[in-house]
Amino acid sequence: MIEICTVGGFSEVGRNMTAVKIDDEVVIFDMGLCLPKIINFEEEGGHRENLTAQGLIKMGAIPNDNVIKKWRHNVKAIALTHCHLDHSAAIPYLAKHYRKVPIFGTPYSIEVLRRMLRDDKIDMKNPLKILNPNSKFKISKNLEIEFINMTHSTPQTVMIALHSKYGTIIYANDFKFDNNPIVGKKPNIERLKELGKENVIALIVDSLYGNSERKTPSEKVAREMLKDVMLGTESSENLIIATTFASHIARLKSIVDFGKVLKRKIVFFGRSLAKYTEAAENIKLVGFSKDVEVLPYRRQIEKKLKEIEKDGRTKYLIVCTGNQGEPESVLSKMADGRIHFDFLPQDHVIFSCRTIPDPLNIKNRERLEENLKKKKVRIFTDIHQSGHAGREDLRDLIQMLNPQHIFPAHTPTEAQRATAELAEEIGYEIGKNVHLSKDGQFVKL
Repeated sequence: MIEICTVGGFSEVGRNMTAVKIDDEVVIFDMGLCLPKIINFEEEGGHRENLTAQGLIKMGAIPNDNVIKKWRHNVKAIALTHCHLDHSAAIPYLAKHYRKVPIFGTPYSIEVLRRMLRDDKIDMKNPLKILNPNSKFKISKNLEIEFINMTHSTPQTVMIALHSKYGTIIYANDFKFDNNPIVGKKPNIERLKELGKENVIALIVDSLYGNSERKTPSEKVAREMLKDVMLGTESSENLIIATTFASHIARLKSIVDFGKVLKRKIVFFGRSLAKYTEAAENIKLVGFSKDVEVLPYRRQIEKKLKEIEKDGRTKYLIVCTGNQGEPESVLSKMADGRIHFDFLPQDHVIFSCRTIPDPLNIKNRERLEENLKKKKVRIFTDIHQSGHAGREDLRDLIQMLNPQHIFPAHTPTEAQRATAELAEEIGYEIGKNVHLSKDGQFVKL
């Protein structure tokens, strides 16, 4: 018998976690955080290090895995699709509930997780296992996991296929079909087509943009947008500041490449940028350190900003944290004066991102942009392409895999309906083989 529990990420965007029970064995996919909940807690004066797992569950910051308490001793593996916090950052808090259960991830995902544990001084007993994209691992006599290479907005993202005697469950959270990636390999479409000819029992799928009637453009398009702004806009007399998601290594590579064309000294400001870029360097995905000075800490940043003002600001390209307007980010502190820096009119500030549509993020970004506008800088927003599949990508995936059942994920229940209606167009039926789920629900197949 197969039973799926939609633990988290089905009543909200974030804190993704799904558990699949096949006979008496369980595999968990992802363990993520709801970052706005943490930001709000810290804005109100709370300290994250004082939080317990149950405290985080209570505030809605991590999945409530108490719903699968009876399954805990049956868990054979925890498998991560990628390193983003909304898919991996609950591991330091929840993994202790599954003692000695191995955690599988790609080399980059595991390297970021190791850095996360080290930074938070967490001693976790679960073994960390590296599984390369397009590889398989037999986790028990009856179950095998397979990592299928995929593209997203961070390197070494995978879809996970769980193979059993009954057939295959595919967990596809998050992905896009990008045939021109800046970093890494193309999606393994051929393997998906092969699986589609076999017996795919269920597809659990990223449905964040199921209502967006498009194929998500390649990262190559975002690179060209950046090129237009950085090289096609008069900036020779001005400082350039860029911000993007710290884990978006491909985007950072494009920013660095164009900074080198401009013959600017490139500096990265902020701890999260240091964490993700150093992890990428450690596994030789990139070689930023030969071109970039990475400064994670406030004292280093303040010293460097004084040097920039003295040495000549037109010689520099600053890349810093703050793309969502996070109050404790470097750009927010520079804009509101907590980190002293004199912006000049016409300085360029580039947001190579989109604002995640959470009310707290929207409020924080608006506040940051208002502060920047007071400095009379030039602001460039939405220099970005998403890492999530659009409606037509979802159509292609469903038709490739031909799954018996579909579980729209990574979005609240009502928003899942767009993907469900797409599935109806293809011949599925909502309530029969398309399952609109909430956190903590169980479905037997």
